[in-house]
Amino acid sequence: MNRLHRLLAACLLTLLLPAAVMAQETEELSEIQALLQEHREIIEDSSRRTIGPAIDAIAASGIPAAQDVLERWQARELWQRTDDGLFFFTEDAGEDADGEDLLTLIDIATGDEVGTALEDDMDQLRPNSGIQRMMAAALVRFQLTDPSVIVRTEALDAIARSPEESHLAVLRDAIEQEENAAIRQRMDRLSRLLTIQFAESDAERIEAIESFGGDLSLDVRATLNPLVQTRLEVAEGAAPEGEQVARVLRPGSEALSKADAYALLVEDELAPPLISGDDQKAALVANIADGQVAGIQVADLNTDDARDLAYAELVRQGAVEAAATEDEIDEIIEGYAFYEVYTATSPEVVAAALGALRAIDRTVAIHQFLDLTLDALSLASIYFLAAIGLAITFGVMRVINMAHGEFIMMGAYTGYVVQQFIPNYTASIAVAIPLAFLVTFSAGVAMERLVIRWLYHRPLETLLATFGISIALQQLAKNIFGTQARPLTSPDWLGGALVFNDVVSISYIRVAIFVLALIFLGVFLFIMNKTRVGLEVRAVTQNPRMAASMGINPDKINMLTFGLGSGIAGIAGVAIGLYAQVTSEIGQAYIVQSFMTVVVGGVGNIWGTLLGATLIGFLQKFIEWFNPSNTLAAQTYMIIFIIIFIQFRPRGLIALKGRAAEA
Repeated sequence: MNRLHRLLAACLLTLLLPAAVMAQETEELSEIQALLQEHREIIEDSSRRTIGPAIDAIAASGIPAAQDVLERWQARELWQRTDDGLFFFTEDAGEDADGEDLLTLIDIATGDEVGTALEDDMDQLRPNSGIQRMMAAALVRFQLTDPSVIVRTEALDAIARSPEESHLAVLRDAIEQEENAAIRQRMDRLSRLLTIQFAESDAERIEAIESFGGDLSLDVRATLNPLVQTRLEVAEGAAPEGEQVARVLRPGSEALSKADAYALLVEDELAPPLISGDDQKAALVANIADGQVAGIQVADLNTDDARDLAYAELVRQGAVEAAATEDEIDEIIEGYAFYEVYTATSPEVVAAALGALRAIDRTVAIHQFLDLTLDALSLASIYFLAAIGLAITFGVMRVINMAHGEFIMMGAYTGYVVQQFIPNYTASIAVAIPLAFLVTFSAGVAMERLVIRWLYHRPLETLLATFGISIALQQLAKNIFGTQARPLTSPDWLGGALVFNDVVSISYIRVAIFVLALIFLGVFLFIMNKTRVGLEVRAVTQNPRMAASMGINPDKINMLTFGLGSGIAGIAGVAIGLYAQVTSEIGQAYIVQSFMTVVVGGVGNIWGTLLGATLIGFLQKFIEWFNPSNTLAAQTYMIIFIIIFIQFRPRGLIALKGRAAEA
């Protein structure tokens, strides 16, 4: 009997032990598992319209495993066992002896393996994109309090891209816990933006709107603009009065055409549809009976008034649908008022948004002027680099060098060739600048020795000769490099732009050119004022005969001066080639502005060249600002200005004494 009792006890223990183990596991999982089981029906239904409470309950539960469950559910890694409805994470476990797919079950609370199951006995939860977005919004709660600064920043980026009403409360809670000052500031900014969009209290929204007065960021304008959107309305008689009315529109004006106004009347069933003359005639023809239409002889329907009368009678008889003719549009429209109303429900919120947008517009206008000023300074520095060499040769030698643009082209191509041998862009530019100077300096000296020196005091022949050389050099460049544009690539550290705000910015390449222009200004001033060569150049410029009598060789000075001017043009070519296309015509784009710069500033004077380049740069940019779609018009207006200018200041802004004055 004892053996029988022990055997029965052993059997009972064998039967009850798995149940006890399962009960213990259920108790361990009960916190997160119970929450899932509580919302089991809507989770299984997996409808975007009904699943919200389940996701919100998990996110707000405070359970340590809640974030992991939401993330893996969003990634479709959450499974449900069909026989008992419990939820697990799974991993592929291969196949069983019968070839059935097996899954390893992982506890959703602890991450421990708790057994295996056939894949056919499990259901995978596959949330659609809409539910995944809801989960992403819920996960923000955890991401905003994550210890990692990167995770918190990414969460703020996600909120900025797709803000939702649920984010507002989460952001406000996270701000109180945030210790990083930069992230806290961004959280506060996003919180105010979301307050404008989703806060229930008008007072809160108005306070948030007023906090952004004068803010230049695009996200602020994107948030405020929907608050001042309008809807076209129509009313019989006069337009209503009130703060919600944005403006009254007159049909036939640029803001509202008569066709659009009448279409609105038809849409609101305040006027019959418009019928064309052909459709009206077709309707009349279809209702001819015994040679008459609505009691009017067909022969009498030879005028618009008669046809309108017949059609109106057919409408009264119910034979055709009511319609209006084009001649009746004006008369019908006159009886109605057309106006726009703000779509926002609160006039106070609209007024605050309008005030903030006006403040932003004023700030934007100021910063647009600053941005335009930066562009003008940048363009002036380019013109200064391109013109300084021309100013030297023209001021000292009185030579109109039409090939000056080709020295710029030679400098640009020198930079391109250097980059073919030196792949490091920073090193290649460092080598290209002095090499371009040497190449174009040598070319300038050769040109002066072979051509220019024989044509002094013969300006017309000099102009024609240098023009011919210009054409020859362009053709030579085409023969060597082809007609395709060649790249002169700037270093990575010159990529991008120096951004001050959403309105004011300037590319690093233009900043570098501006700095280069200042460097050359300083170098040139040093050479002209602190060296013997500079002293001799100034002497020859003012009075070549007196300079010759003092032992200065004017012929040598002319040669060096022409070479120096050509060398500087080569350096300008490298700088210009960094952002412009390097072709055989690259110099021609700047030769006209270079001559204008020299003429306006005053020949032979470095400060005059600087002042002329600044004036031309600002003039061109401001003309383009008034007419941004037509750069050719800007060039034309600028040339007209120069023509008028030289009538009053033929020697330029800063005129030289000596030979320049005598000429």
